[in-house]
Amino acid sequence: MQLNKSWPPVFFLILRCLWGLGGLIWLSGDCWAKDAVVAIDIGHTPERPGAISARGRAEYLFNKTIAALVYTMLRGDQRFEKSFIINETGSDISLAGRAALANSRAANLLVSIHHDSVEPKDLSLWCFQGEIMPYCDKFTGHSIFYSEKNACPSDSLTFAIILGTEMSNAGFCPTLHHAEKFTGGDKDLIDRSRGIYKYNNLIVLKKAAMPAVLFECGIIKNREAEVQLRNPAYQKKIAAALFRAVRKYFQLDNP
Repeated sequence: MQLNKSWPPVFFLILRCLWGLGGLIWLSGDCWAKDAVVAIDIGHTPERPGAISARGRAEYLFNKTIAALVYTMLRGDQRFEKSFIINETGSDISLAGRAALANSRAANLLVSIHHDSVEPKDLSLWCFQGEIMPYCDKFTGHSIFYSEKNACPSDSLTFAIILGTEMSNAGFCPTLHHAEKFTGGDKDLIDRSRGIYKYNNLIVLKKAAMPAVLFECGIIKNREAEVQLRNPAYQKKIAAALFRAVRKYFQLDNP
């Protein structure tokens, strides 16, 4: 393929990441990483719960469930037994404090778990159990954010690509509703097919000393999506896709 010099720089970054990703397939067991430490950040806290779902459930509770599932999968593999959850008790901790904790414990990868909302202009109202609640059924799907101000931006994008691929392979579709405001500069849509966005000033990502992504597992303002995102089988499917992505990133895809 002949490369066009007029293509945006991010195209070449993605191409390089995909080239490296293809190389993982050929790596032998002798190349596997050992004792990889993954920091799983539970987005928000009970006091600052994040988005509220179409039925009034706090985002924090969705985040905590996925984080616990992924952590259990990681701890089930001795090569990830030093992995940990950030803010497992739900205490008040700043975004910078989350990154600092991952740094202090020498994590090799940081994944911040979240669930998504929409812009106020896209909300409608419905009555649920006697209460008027905002919802939006226009958008559904996951999204993945990385920061070029992170200490390891290329590796962060590489992991985002692997995660987006694993989500697609598992039958999930990304949301593109953030693209309206992510139009260039520090905020941009990078990969439509995988739902990858650049968001340079996300503090938890740019303050991390290791590759890091923020993973929006789905849109809880969507009424149908919320039901799915509360389904244990669906939750395990998301967690399994994330776990496979972690394994592939660390060249541990073979048992």
